[in-house]
Amino acid sequence: MNLGTLVVLITAIAFVLTLVIGALYSKKKSWVMTFLQSWAGVLFIFSGYVKAIDPLGTAYKMEQYFAEFQSTFSETMFSFMAPLFPWLSSFSLTFSILMIILEIVLGVMLLLGSRRKFTSWAFFILVLFFTFLTGFTYLTGYVPAGTNFFSFSSWGPYDELQMKVTDCGCFGDFLKLEPRVSFLKDLVLLLPALYFVLRYRDMHQLFTPAVRGWIIGGMVVILALYCVRNSVWALPHTDFRPFKEEVNIRTQKELEEQAEADRQIVSYTLKNKLTGKYVELPYEQYLKEFKSYPKTDWDVISQNMTEPAIPETKISEFIIYGPDDSDVTNEILSNPDYFLFFISHKLYYDDREEVRREYTDTVTVISDTIIEGVDTTYVYERTPETRVETVVDYDWDTEFIDRFEELVVPLAAEAKAAGLSSILVVGGADRDMINDFKTDTGIPFTICTADDILLKTIVRSNPGILLMKDGQILAKWHHNKFPGFEQLKSDYIK
Repeated sequence: MNLGTLVVLITAIAFVLTLVIGALYSKKKSWVMTFLQSWAGVLFIFSGYVKAIDPLGTAYKMEQYFAEFQSTFSETMFSFMAPLFPWLSSFSLTFSILMIILEIVLGVMLLLGSRRKFTSWAFFILVLFFTFLTGFTYLTGYVPAGTNFFSFSSWGPYDELQMKVTDCGCFGDFLKLEPRVSFLKDLVLLLPALYFVLRYRDMHQLFTPAVRGWIIGGMVVILALYCVRNSVWALPHTDFRPFKEEVNIRTQKELEEQAEADRQIVSYTLKNKLTGKYVELPYEQYLKEFKSYPKTDWDVISQNMTEPAIPETKISEFIIYGPDDSDVTNEILSNPDYFLFFISHKLYYDDREEVRREYTDTVTVISDTIIEGVDTTYVYERTPETRVETVVDYDWDTEFIDRFEELVVPLAAEAKAAGLSSILVVGGADRDMINDFKTDTGIPFTICTADDILLKTIVRSNPGILLMKDGQILAKWHHNKFPGFEQLKSDYIK
């Protein structure tokens, strides 16, 4: 589904609701207002619902925004605000759930006409907030690498590759919108938002105040439980991401890489170093006239390419590194046997401490020298020597490490007894951290590394459990919902 189809569908639903409300409720005051209430209400309910399916996705998107705001403000006169964003990031899931509930509840309140003045202002403020986020995302496309957002004089032509946050997550992973489209969408939404604020007394109201209150209260409780279920207790019941069950990562990755390789250059964008003027030349024209744009005077800003035949997804970024930092992606995706693929996008710890450790080593030294004529003979002996090294010791989060000691390690042992190998891939950890974690948990199998955002995309659980074979994802489980190895064998091992 694309945005155009979604808008048509929402408009059709809003039109039907307007007719029904007009036929059943004689107290309605304005057909235009009733239609806009229905249209905006359905839009907010839908956009909130697809995010409620996967609240962690919205939380991860918030983390990206907070990180970008920290980086942006730290280089300005508002640098005192920068430390606030890491703290806010630690509550990303809570903010995500609250925002999703607010969005859906506002949609329901618009449909019901509940608390008209409050609803109008809340809708306006939320749309204004969304407009700020999508506008910031879109405008970063004009900010070259190494340039602060507020250095407006250094902005250049729009380049989507310059954006730190590539989409706003307005419809979660259900529908990806270009930042420019998201920004324009929110600008359009400001029109009914302003209309609601100015004419809220014209809003229709369904049922009695008490009934409306019970509906809203019930919705809040149901949505809170639903969001917690999809983010804390289990995997989302619907997977909109590219790493779905039954997807063959190896095959899809090859197709996407080939599609990327087949793209053709359409034009070049150049910038005059002296005047700052930008010029876009078609490919054939550039080949004929490139001598007229010497490198001493012009910079090639970008190569503009055709769209790939197959849209690129996160699967193209599926790269796994082994314990020696070598690329083991092909080795993993080409494994013809069943194996367990454990994923942890982050290793959680409460504290870390640098510890000085003394240990005794032996060194070989010359103890005597014997000279006989022109010959010299050296006598060696091994002697103990005390050495000191500094290591980092981690105090791991108790609940987190229990998941590995009580589930992952025993499960891997059962799998090994049945002839299945296991591998753990972690994100955001160096080798010393991984070694300490491996020692403390007693993990006996290989631990590899990958980009943490990639791992968050693959499975919404830490740790997450996948059963794979020959590059294909056969099944995925949340650590709270793993059915046991015997059930796994019965259902999937053929």
